Amino acid sequence: MKRSGALLLFPLAVLLSGCDFVVLAPAGDVAVQQRDLLVVSTLLMLLIIVPVMALTVLFAWRYRQSSTTATYTPDWDHSTKLELVIWAAPLLIIICLGALTWLGTHLLDPYRRIDRIEPGQPVTQNHKPLRVEVVALDWKWLFIYPDYGIASVNELAAPVNQPIDFRITSSRVMNSFYIPALAGQIYAMPAMETKLHAVINRPGTYTGFSANYSGAGFSGMRFAFHGVSDQAFADWVAQAKSAQSTLTRQTYLELERPSENEPVRRYASVDPDLYGAILNLCVEPGKMCMNEMMSIDAKGGLGLAGVRNTLPLQYDKLARRGAVFG
Repeated sequence: MKRSGALLLFPLAVLLSGCDFVVLAPAGDVAVQQRDLLVVSTLLMLLIIVPVMALTVLFAWRYRQSSTTATYTPDWDHSTKLELVIWAAPLLIIICLGALTWLGTHLLDPYRRIDRIEPGQPVTQNHKPLRVEVVALDWKWLFIYPDYGIASVNELAAPVNQPIDFRITSSRVMNSFYIPALAGQIYAMPAMETKLHAVINRPGTYTGFSANYSGAGFSGMRFAFHGVSDQAFADWVAQAKSAQSTLTRQTYLELERPSENEPVRRYASVDPDLYGAILNLCVEPGKMCMNEMMSIDAKGGLGLAGVRNTLPLQYDKLARRGAVFG
């Protein structure tokens, strides 16, 4: 019987051996702090869960109907010491969890610039952040490096021990930008910009993906994140600059069309205003940018003309492109 039970568990062990517990083995300082917070919180909760489970089994066994040693006291209904333990212990743990949550929420805020590269190594003026503009497309990722004038599709690279400043948006569908080895996930939403600050501390190639279902090609919406040395990153930038493609607005409109399992692409140059146009939903000619519309509204609007201006603001379906007032 014991042997058959072990055999039944063997397939489960095989399946679990294929899992990559990257959340518990991170390569970036932010992810390390998140891992530590997860572990400490879990251990604190186990201080309640384990005794409760153990006592449940103990009481069921000790006070079973066939027991001849347990004292039967049907009129017992109160114990100050027992109630003190029952209420005080969970309360103390909840206070500890609350303090951890408060500190973790503020220290690991993705919008907050990191103040250390790793424990014992603070961020200094010599650590210039690497700026990356991220656009979630159907079903691929576009990465723009504004300081280098290059872009890539489904491939991201960054030097080890250099702060990374992500600016994240989406073309049409809400997604979730997530590199488990680097930091926590953060949403990518159309017409909105989210931020993420992180650092990679260990060289390697890590997987990034969307943590939110976003349509038919969602399962293939993955990319490679390379943590490399300064020289290797310079070589990567040089390779991108030697590419034949350029990312203009027209090129972007073609790239934006839904596609699945898109191969890696690199662009030698990028329209400097492209990310702002993507963010404000006005890449296509004839569309009013959202920031322009908001500026008009802030000044009181333009009456009927202002209402008509909402038509070119609409982010039409691909089939309606060009029919601005349709």
